[in-house]
Amino acid sequence: QVQLVESGGGLVQAGDSLRLSCAASGRAFSSYVMAWFRQAPGKEREFVAYINWSGGSTYYADSVKGRFTISRDNVKKTAYLQMNSLKPEDTALYYCATAQYARATYYSPREYSYWGQGTQVTVSS
Repeated sequence: QVQLVESGGGLVQAGDSLRLSCAASGRAFSSYVMAWFRQAPGKEREFVAYINWSGGSTYYADSVKGRFTISRDNVKKTAYLQMNSLKPEDTALYYCATAQYARATYYSPREYSYWGQGTQVTVSS
């Protein structure tokens, strides 16, 4: 069993930066893949970023590529999402998620077994 707790969200202005954290419990964290998703009001949950168990493989949604960076620290059992050059359209509830492995559809919420409760990011213009 894995539990995830996100933190680091807040209210910022366009162009600012935030770093989200996702703290995991459970022994298997270091062997699991991690991902960040977000959901804005009235919209579907959408993929943001993915990282494999070692951190050697990452993928990003086109909308955040070049601005966001996903990373992980397996000793601290924590994943991170560094968000730079934030835009009002980045406003959403951000979730981290994990699974033992992800297939080619790593961008689908259905691939992930465990989810955090979410942390709100609001970007004002």
